Amino acid sequence: MREARKTRLSRSAEFDRVYRNGRSAQHRLLVLYRFDRPEDLPGSGEAGADSRIGITVSRKLGGAVERNRLKRQLREALAACETLDGAADYVAIARPGLAELVERDGFEALTTIVAELAGKLQPAPAKR
Repeated sequence: MREARKTRLSRSAEFDRVYRNGRSAQHRLLVLYRFDRPEDLPGSGEAGADSRIGITVSRKLGGAVERNRLKRQLREALAACETLDGAADYVAIARPGLAELVERDGFEALTTIVAELAGKLQPAPAKR
């Protein structure tokens, strides 16, 4: 099923904002950034605002077919992750070896890594 365009990060400025102002969690095969969108940015204050996702896969990871396959798998894993909440932007950066892990251990290994990293990026509970 094709996701709506508004749930993707597509502009370079959007990626840069997440890199500069967001927090990151790292695994040897994947880096995940999270940026909590402020209320004044478009789409942030709406009720039920969806999280937006951007994926970066370097040419070092293979040809176009391999990179696009990995991007599809990452999108699916991020969509299946229950710890991603709305009004936040996420950028996933694939590192060398991620495609081999998915090929060897299956999609469940990828979803486990994504869930682990997303859990590390959850905002801290408000102090009373």
